[in-house]
Amino acid sequence: MPRARYKHLVDQFAADIRSGDLPAGSQLPTHRQLAAQKGIALVTASRVYKELEEMGLVSGETGRGTFVRESALSTSHGIDQPTLHEGMIDLNFNSPSLPNQTELLRSGLRQLALSGDLEALLHYQPHAGRKHERAIVADHLTSRGLNTDADNVLLVSGAQHGLAVAVMALLNPGDVVAVDALIYPGFKVLADLHKLELVPIPMREAGPDLDALEQLCQSRHVRAVYAMPTLHNPMGWVMSLAQREKLVAIARRHSLTIIEDAAYAFHADTPPPPLATLAPECTIYVSSLSKSIATGLRVGFVVAPIPLIAKLERVIRATTWNTPAVMTALACRWIDDGTVARLEVEKRQDAMTRQSLARTILSGLHYTGHPAAYFLWLNLPEETRADQVVMALMQANISVSTAEPFATTDHPPHAIRLALGSVSLETLERSLRTVRQVIADHSY
Repeated sequence: MPRARYKHLVDQFAADIRSGDLPAGSQLPTHRQLAAQKGIALVTASRVYKELEEMGLVSGETGRGTFVRESALSTSHGIDQPTLHEGMIDLNFNSPSLPNQTELLRSGLRQLALSGDLEALLHYQPHAGRKHERAIVADHLTSRGLNTDADNVLLVSGAQHGLAVAVMALLNPGDVVAVDALIYPGFKVLADLHKLELVPIPMREAGPDLDALEQLCQSRHVRAVYAMPTLHNPMGWVMSLAQREKLVAIARRHSLTIIEDAAYAFHADTPPPPLATLAPECTIYVSSLSKSIATGLRVGFVVAPIPLIAKLERVIRATTWNTPAVMTALACRWIDDGTVARLEVEKRQDAMTRQSLARTILSGLHYTGHPAAYFLWLNLPEETRADQVVMALMQANISVSTAEPFATTDHPPHAIRLALGSVSLETLERSLRTVRQVIADHSY
């Protein structure tokens, strides 16, 4: 088929979609039907749809067909934090804050201003952090079940920076990384920038399909596995001890590096030991205070085997030189005086209240989540399209995310993720009732 005709078909479909002649949700002919209608080869019909999908205009869904996407909805929705217009209710990103935290910040800054080593905060810090602050963090993480000490701890500017440090230090472009079929979108951004190949592991009800991971490692040269064993984002599961031990055994058998993302781990009360405790020699543990304290407090932690510390320090030097000294001093003071532990307990309770409210309002719908998490995964009814639901909610001034930013498979499920922690309880209740109504309006 001449290139001009192939491009003409792509352009014709694109124009019809953008003009509204093919409205969002319209089902396009099957690949075979398109080939027959236009007198083209089946492979060419597939190529037309593939290019339209790459343009963000259609989505192909296994067993259902090809559908027109909601063109007003960005394909990056849920990865890049949008600037919400006034009045928009944010159920997309979590920024949980308790009523007393503003005064807590004022008090903390006043105490810091009176501290004896204030002048030291004006100077460069060691790339991995000052030794006494690393020791404070090590004690904090040990209380969470992670057996470590100061020499294994590096301070970073939040968990996202910690993940970037791990990727840049230990992986190379083209490396294969095994990930869950749904993962934290920030890791997808990192993988794209660093040219990693993410290979999805099928999911079961309470964790990844580890038999599938074993088979993957036998057929591909997998370099690393990215895991969230303690309160998975977005599914909310907590992997059992048996699952963790099986994952560790696979990692050791195939020489995998484990990147353990523990950003939400504090929500789970008495979980099994972290992977970094079960396999300290091959696990990079990443966490932060963004969710337990505040998203604006960009202080995170990386725990790694001693042989890898120098590589990780070098990346910290290349990216930020060191975590901002004032932030780190404030965070460590709050860890040391018990403020962090107290806020974690209060936020777990707050999250439980919000989860209970959401589950009551959304009763009868198919949701998945941890009872103490600030987010809920909501699978939509059969034939209900996520992009149309999200667009309708945007028109009602409510921002939520589809499954697309979280998906590592070609065909994301029709689901939405609800962030429960950024608005008042009254606003959350009202918004969730709107979510339920919009889903009902778009269900057939």
